[in-house]
Amino acid sequence: MPREAELSVNEKSFVLNALREKVRLDGRGFDDFRKLRLTFGEEFGVADVSLGKTRVIARISAEVTKPFVDRPFDGVFTISTELSPMASPAFEVGRQTEQEVILSRILEKAIRRANALDTESLCIVAGQQCWNVRADVHVLDYDGGLTDATCIAVMAALRHFRRPDVSVEGEEVTIHTLAERVPVPLSLLHHPVCVTFSFFLGGDVVLIDSTLQEEQLREGELVITLNQHGEVCQIAKLGGAPVDALLLLKCTNVALVKTKELSRIIMRRLDEDHKAKNVDGLMAELSAENAR
Repeated sequence: MPREAELSVNEKSFVLNALREKVRLDGRGFDDFRKLRLTFGEEFGVADVSLGKTRVIARISAEVTKPFVDRPFDGVFTISTELSPMASPAFEVGRQTEQEVILSRILEKAIRRANALDTESLCIVAGQQCWNVRADVHVLDYDGGLTDATCIAVMAALRHFRRPDVSVEGEEVTIHTLAERVPVPLSLLHHPVCVTFSFFLGGDVVLIDSTLQEEQLREGELVITLNQHGEVCQIAKLGGAPVDALLLLKCTNVALVKTKELSRIIMRRLDEDHKAKNVDGLMAELSAENAR
């Protein structure tokens, strides 16, 4: 099975000795994220996130389908992840690695099961037709911090996406094109963000947003997902070194600060993209044409 090239004994010793001296090789503080770059595509619902050298693209699509029998008033929301060998030699096409399985489960709990997207708003005709919203995640480059970058990409894409408007008259359902009706944003109840903590040296050193080199040496990791209101959506402790209760509480407080910082960056980039595309002007023009 393909895997990442392991660090040499000298590299391991150098990194760990630097952490003992309270130094990271890239010069960041222990609680600092790498530079976040977020751009949006020409189409609604495409987000390109770079966290250091890690790069993830998320694309949102929607189609009309039949709702599940046991949930006739809800639409469908799914998240699909693809880890390409282009991103890392440890990933294979058509074969899920352990990391891909863990990533999928964390995203499911952090976003879908936490009801970030209001699935009831996706219902068109109860029991007959609803929207099936799908988030496709493609990892283009991997240098650590994959969970955090992927969560940011999916949530930014969901906030950027617009679905076609729908009108229902009796049993007739009409899906309007962009030229006919103003597209509708998705109804998001809250905006979760994942923050991953890595533990070294028996838990004495805790890092945020570890690089791939640091991830290969960590003794344990903790993923905390919070929304902009400070509510904890999920906590995932994926084995490794045990975490003291007081340390867990400290990590949660740090994650809250980082969540608010990242949320502000996402909101600012959405506003900049909104103005660059002159969405308000386009919507006003379409509304005027509809009125005529």
